[in-house]
Amino acid sequence: MTPQELRAFCLSFNAVVEDFPFRPETSVFKVLGKLFALTTLDARPLTVNLKCDPEDAVRLRDEHPGLIVPGYHMNKRHWNTVTADGGLPDRLVRELVEDSYDPVSDVYKRQYVCSPHDRQQRARPRGPQDRDPGPLGAGP
Repeated sequence: MTPQELRAFCLSFNAVVEDFPFRPETSVFKVLGKLFALTTLDARPLTVNLKCDPEDAVRLRDEHPGLIVPGYHMNKRHWNTVTADGGLPDRLVRELVEDSYDPVSDVYKRQYVCSPHDRQQRARPRGPQDRDPGPLGAGP
C-alpha cells in the first residue's frame, strides 16, 4: 500500500479528519476527536499505528512477526504498529484500518446517527401535555 492509498483509505470513512497534533509530518486520523490511526506518510518503511482488540493484537503479531509489532509509543495492549508497504497484503492492511475505525466510529453512530423513530419523536410538536408528571403522576 502506498502512502497516498493509506491516507485516502483512512479519509474515506464517515466523519474522519486528518490532524497534525504532534509534528507536521505525523498524520493522525480521528473520528469525533478519537484517534484510530497514526502514521508518518513519508517514512520508509511506511508504518501505521492501529487500534486492535487485545486478543487479536497478540495473534496478529504472532502470525506476522516483524510486520505487525506492539504499537510504537502506544498502549501495547490495544495498539499495533503495522508495516503497510511491506510483506502484508493490501487487503489485510485495509481490514486492520477498518477494524481500528469501527469501535471509534460506534461512538459517532450513537451520538449523531439516529433511527427514523428518533427523528419522528424529535419532530413532534411539544406542549405542556408532554411535561413529565413526576412521581406517581403528581403535578408541579
